[in-house]
Amino acid sequence: MAADAPLTGFRTLLHKEVLRFFKVGFQTVGAPVLNALLFLLIFSHVLDRHVTVYGDVAYTRFLVPGLVMMAVLQNAFANSSSSLIQSKITGNIIFVLLPPLSYRAFYAAYVLAATLRGLFVGTGVLLVSMPFVEQSIANPLWVLVFALMGGGIMGSFGVIAGIWADKFDQLAAFQNFLIMPLTMLSGVFYSIRSLPQLWQDVSYFNPFFFMIDGFRYGFFGQSDASPWLSLGVVSACFVCLAALTLAMLARGYKLRS
Repeated sequence: MAADAPLTGFRTLLHKEVLRFFKVGFQTVGAPVLNALLFLLIFSHVLDRHVTVYGDVAYTRFLVPGLVMMAVLQNAFANSSSSLIQSKITGNIIFVLLPPLSYRAFYAAYVLAATLRGLFVGTGVLLVSMPFVEQSIANPLWVLVFALMGGGIMGSFGVIAGIWADKFDQLAAFQNFLIMPLTMLSGVFYSIRSLPQLWQDVSYFNPFFFMIDGFRYGFFGQSDASPWLSLGVVSACFVCLAALTLAMLARGYKLRS
C-alpha cells in the first residue's frame, strides 16, 4: 500500500488539474478555439488568393498548423501557470504540499495536465478548420512529437512562472511580454523565407519558431528549417526547462516559505 502512495498522489493531482480546466471548458477550451477560428477566417479571406508557401501550399493550409500549435503552446502555459498562482493566492497550495507527494510527481501531474489541455484545444482548432480547408498530414509522428514536446515545454514554463509570480499581474507579464511576442514572431502567420536575411537569422534565436516549424513539417513534409535541427532545439529546451523546474520544486522555492 505504501509503495502505491506516490502513484496515487500523482493520479489524484492529475485528475484534479484535468477536472479544473474541464469544469470551465467554455473558457479554457471553447474560447481559444474561437479565437483561432477568427484568425483563420480573417487571414485566409485576405491572403489566400494572393499568397502561396513552399511553392504550392495555399496560405490557408499553411496557416492552420501554425494556429493549432500556437493554441497548444499558449494553453499549456496558461493551464499550469494559472493553477499554481491561484493556489498560492487562495492558500490551498498547502493541501498539495502536505501529502507525501514527491516533487517529480508534482511536476509530472501539472505538466501532463497542461499538455492535455493544449492538445484538447489544438485538436479543437484543427477540427473547426476542416470545413474551410482540406488538410492532410504527411508525417503524423512528427506532428505528435512536436505537439507533446511543445506542450511539455510550455507546461514546464508555466510551472516556473506560477512559482515565481506572487500576483496575477506578474503572471500576465509573462504572457503579454514574452509568450505572445515570441509566438507571433515565430512564423505562425508567415514563412520566414519571406523575411529579409537579417530577420531570418534573428528568427533562429526564437525557440518558438522551431516548435512551430517542426510541427508544420509533419503536415507538409516541408519546412523553413531542418526538422532534425528543430527536434534538437526543442528537445534541448525541454530538458533545460524540466531540469530548472525540478530544481525549483526540490528546493521548495517560493512554495514552502
